Amino acid sequence: MSAKKLIAPFYERFALVLIGFCILGYLVIVAKEILDPLLFGFLFAVLLLPLANLLERKLRLPRSASSFISILLMIGFVGGILYLVGAQISNLTSDWPMLKKQVYQSIGGLQEWVEHAFQIDATKQMTYVDNTARKIMASGGAVLETTFGAISSLMLFYVFILIFTFFILFYRRLLFRFVISVFQDDHSYIVVDIAENVQKILRQYIFGLLLEMVIVSAVAMTAFWIIGIKYAALLGLIVGLFNIIPYLGIFTALFLSVLITFATGTISETVTVGASVIGIHLLDANVLLPAVVGSKVRLNALITFMGIILGEMLWGLSGMFLSIPIIAIFKIIFDRVESLKPWGYLLGGDYEYKESAQKKMKTE
Repeated sequence: MSAKKLIAPFYERFALVLIGFCILGYLVIVAKEILDPLLFGFLFAVLLLPLANLLERKLRLPRSASSFISILLMIGFVGGILYLVGAQISNLTSDWPMLKKQVYQSIGGLQEWVEHAFQIDATKQMTYVDNTARKIMASGGAVLETTFGAISSLMLFYVFILIFTFFILFYRRLLFRFVISVFQDDHSYIVVDIAENVQKILRQYIFGLLLEMVIVSAVAMTAFWIIGIKYAALLGLIVGLFNIIPYLGIFTALFLSVLITFATGTISETVTVGASVIGIHLLDANVLLPAVVGSKVRLNALITFMGIILGEMLWGLSGMFLSIPIIAIFKIIFDRVESLKPWGYLLGGDYEYKESAQKKMKTE
């Protein structure tokens, strides 16, 4: 008579899961300095993997050369976009006198409003502004030092990303064999399936983001050109680039678009541009993002929103970027491990149940 397999009660298993998540969250916070660039390097390595394989097969390049050239091509692509934006921004220098005039007029109108609303005359207002300016100038050295330190840390962060990308591309076969060897032989096919699907989903997600950026930029340029503002191309690029930043990007794009339009156009054009940016963002969030990006990662909106908030709490802006692909990786793993399938269903949604029901009806 075979002994029955003992299964722990649900509350014990759930408590262990919560404890595991707490420990994992603590380790993630502690190891942020190395995990942050490592994960970005992993994403870029997955994106560049087909190019590196192509260079090895077609040009017979060694793995080190193919990895290095792939990274150089990526840097060239990003540099081209930044050059295009910088060239557009340089045109704003011709409108600098107009910008100063608009700012002075706005300050004058604001002073009149403050004097009328709070009974504070212009002299007291200017005295307060002068005192504030002196305090800022007195602490200018500290501000400059902090800014320089932040820029240096950011550049070092980018260098670490490129280094990790190169090493992951170079040792990709070693890392893949290690992952397979960790598990038993009868589970190797599951590991291979997970690895292949992780690469596929992440690649589709990144390409989806790039496609979304292009479409949003084109729509914004067209809308601004119809409105008739001066820097339609520049503002379209700004809206498209900042739109890929989850939730915070729209506010940055809105501020910059309104500021530039205010400096070079009229009040009515400024209001129209602001309304256009909000409308484009709503169209993107409700139509374009689910169709182009959401369909790739197959995550429901609630989990995506919670993941972005949790990523921001743990790692800030980089955590917001990484939250969606990391959750997508967990979903791929959960869907292929029998005991974790309910968690994979939670990350996905009802559409998976409907798809499985439709497939079952077809087979019957």
